[in-house]
Amino acid sequence: MKLYVTKKNVFIGWAFFFCVLISGFQASANGNFKLDDETLVRAEEKYGTDARKRLQVWEKMIQSDRTGTDIEKLEQVNVFFNQLKFISDYDHWKRQDYWATPVEFIASNGGDCEDFSVAKYFTLMALGIPEKKLSLTYVKAVSLDQAHMVLTYYESPSDVPLVLDNLTTDVQPANKRADLLPIYSFNRTGVWVAKRMGRGEFVGKSDNLTLWNDLLERMPQGCI
Repeated sequence: MKLYVTKKNVFIGWAFFFCVLISGFQASANGNFKLDDETLVRAEEKYGTDARKRLQVWEKMIQSDRTGTDIEKLEQVNVFFNQLKFISDYDHWKRQDYWATPVEFIASNGGDCEDFSVAKYFTLMALGIPEKKLSLTYVKAVSLDQAHMVLTYYESPSDVPLVLDNLTTDVQPANKRADLLPIYSFNRTGVWVAKRMGRGEFVGKSDNLTLWNDLLERMPQGCI
């Protein structure tokens, strides 16, 4: 995992759900979520029959009743994805740093902390949680003594965020996670210097990131 951050410039490598929006699923105006047949076929050809089954379970979860509370959705999504295997980028993709799309992550049955966080982020959006409440957050995992990524949820910008972490199935407020030291958070609308309480200080737009632009160029070609 590579992590470089300053107030003026933030370099983040991450796989965005853009390929799913283009070639992975279809979302109708009423919010219905549907994986296209081509995605399922390609996943099965590359990763086996279980890959198709995992994607279909994910599809059914998103298609399920969306009237639950945000907390119920956070807990459901955290438990769902934490069943997948943690695998380093080098072991999984033979690359130092690679951020898989949710389709790649689920189909291949594993990934690292960025993959868990990205998949949770876009799944919760598909379940109706506004993007403004969600951020991908880099932290230092004290016990591991390394950079780590989690997903954070803000009921309001000034609230203590809730943390969704592949290291635990419990969704906890950030001030209860003394093992995590926040560094910065981001979503499609911006980047913030992270705090345990509140969004933190806005430091720029995330759509100006060089690696993000590179990603957008290759994603329409497909992500499986």
